[in-house]
Amino acid sequence: MLDAVLRHLRALVAFDTRNPPRAIDSGGIFDYIRGQLPDFEVTVSDHGAGAVSLFARRGQPALLFNVHLDTVPDSPAWTADPHVLRVEDGRAIGLGACDIKGAAAALIAAAQASDGDAAFLFSSDEEANDPRCIAAFLASAHGFEDVLVAEPTGCEAVLAHRGIAAVQLRFHGEAGHASGAQALSASAVHKAMRWGVDALALAEGEAHQRFGGLTGLRFNIGRVEGGIKANVIAPAAEVRFGFRPLPSQDMEMLHARFAALAAEGSDYTPTFFGPSLPAGDVSAAEERRLAARDLADGLGLAIGNAVDFWTEASLFSAAGLNAIVYGPGHIAQAHTADEWVSLDQLARYAGAVHAILSKAT
Repeated sequence: MLDAVLRHLRALVAFDTRNPPRAIDSGGIFDYIRGQLPDFEVTVSDHGAGAVSLFARRGQPALLFNVHLDTVPDSPAWTADPHVLRVEDGRAIGLGACDIKGAAAALIAAAQASDGDAAFLFSSDEEANDPRCIAAFLASAHGFEDVLVAEPTGCEAVLAHRGIAAVQLRFHGEAGHASGAQALSASAVHKAMRWGVDALALAEGEAHQRFGGLTGLRFNIGRVEGGIKANVIAPAAEVRFGFRPLPSQDMEMLHARFAALAAEGSDYTPTFFGPSLPAGDVSAAEERRLAARDLADGLGLAIGNAVDFWTEASLFSAAGLNAIVYGPGHIAQAHTADEWVSLDQLARYAGAVHAILSKAT
């Protein structure tokens, strides 16, 4: 089956689905997938802003497979055309090969090699942090209770991962000459720097927290802008930061704590939120984790460790589904120049999917 997987992966990589620029439409890669699944009932939906989904169903499946088709932009560090698949030294190299078109290719190949009931949801907005495709699907009368979300997990079933939050924090100052004594307190840049020191201390103070093998709070100040020049008191400054809590940490409480560190009059605006996996409070999360473990056991999937990266599996979990993250490749190869996935991983994933579909009735 590996030859079929690589044939499909070569075709999928050739489609430019970089996100941004969010220029994906309902043709192209979706026309290709539709053409490969002639015995499926297929619905393609355009949700706007480059968010397109394809739902394919054959028979009456109980399990949903989800995989996103969009990729991050390529970088100048690529050594060859990122949209031309290269197969060498046991690796398939191409933009999105690891994250996560390799899984999409394997799903198509496994479906063609079996006639069991199957359901696939292909989406195109995961890299935009704007999950319109998943939200629209969950708002429909889909009828599913279990889902396997494809991300690079080394072909191990991941039952837990961190949540994610992104924030825009604006500080306001009073412009003036930098020789004035008021510069220390009036500068918006100074306020941002003081907040940064306190925020780092807050994050470091969470190092003792534990959940399912994960420890502490992940925190990052990704961008700082502000000021005019060295001899002008900065009238404005902006910080973009994010944090990734454990399933056992309260997201709203963390927002409140980070906001409380900012100077009075600052504007604290969350820009993206993704729940942890499993979603819910501590007791609900543990109940969902056990249900996901039973699902993995029933599907014959090896269970791996919890991971630090975020996935859309948590959105399914928050909607009440039993959600597992399971896919070929490793996260260390995702989003890199000359991104790759091993042929062994592709073959293993395709074999697991084929076994699941072959047992489906």
